[in-house]
Amino acid sequence: MAQDIFGASSMGYAVIESERMDRWRALLKAGIGLHEAQADSEVLAYRMDQHQRRIIVKRGAAEDLVAVGWQLRDKDTLNEVLQRLKKLGIEATRGSASQAAERGVREFWEVIGPKRLAVELFIEPLTDDGPLEMLSPGFITGEMGMGHLAITSRKPEQMRRFWQEVFDARHSDHIVERIAGVTLDIDFFRVNPRHHSIAIAVVKDLPMDPIRTRIQHMNLLTTSVSGLTDAFLRCRKLGFEMAHEIGEHPNDREQSFYVMTPSGFEMELGWNALEVNEETWRTTSYKGISLWGHKPEKQTRWKKLTTNLGNFGRGFRSLFNTEYSPL
Repeated sequence: MAQDIFGASSMGYAVIESERMDRWRALLKAGIGLHEAQADSEVLAYRMDQHQRRIIVKRGAAEDLVAVGWQLRDKDTLNEVLQRLKKLGIEATRGSASQAAERGVREFWEVIGPKRLAVELFIEPLTDDGPLEMLSPGFITGEMGMGHLAITSRKPEQMRRFWQEVFDARHSDHIVERIAGVTLDIDFFRVNPRHHSIAIAVVKDLPMDPIRTRIQHMNLLTTSVSGLTDAFLRCRKLGFEMAHEIGEHPNDREQSFYVMTPSGFEMELGWNALEVNEETWRTTSYKGISLWGHKPEKQTRWKKLTTNLGNFGRGFRSLFNTEYSPL
């Protein structure tokens, strides 16, 4: 009988590739308020807890999140995941020592996941007990990980299978949201008590994907409402566009804002998200992504038009491209 690994994995780090290093440094250090562990012409690295590195920005042309580190509880959990991947016909390769050092882990194994997002499996992070020099009061990490990813897909069934069959992800709930004339179906999946570590969105009745990047957004959780509002004000003062100003979600009751990153995907910073009680939780469907707020920054008519045309153009072009799935 297969081992149940629910509760034994979490999001551990993110690797971003960009040429816009100065703007990424401004966003992560001066805006979000992370501790800067490394800053040179080729690599930026940031802490938010004892892990040596949680967010790594490498110089490169992708302008995208290219890899997510997935932390596993122990060697038995790693062996179980590697065995599952092998049965599914998904190849795992071991990262080099220099790559592991760059990510702040002892060692890792890489698989190419849905939408060609590299999913990097590790057990042991390298740690640093030195004091954190952050503008933020702190972040929620620990056994539930550093946050979550939201991904748009034209192959949602295969993507769900990947996270459910490899990591025993459980369905938390579902939201229907109408944006710019199209209906989105969004499913939320948890791998531990964090309400969701993966959200998967699909354009209903249209096989298109309007998002250029591998992810639609990445989420971090701060420890206080003042940490949230202060970061919002800092990001806005630094000139970063607010994709969605502060609001509250109906399903996890998280209050958050979404800021546009230099690479074109969004970063959500939130606080006060609920944790799931497995004994009492019931999967629910909601209409609308927000109870209140989360309004886009005030835009001119021209900005709204060009944004909608851009989304439509990307969605139309996606009809002629194949979305990669390992399953």
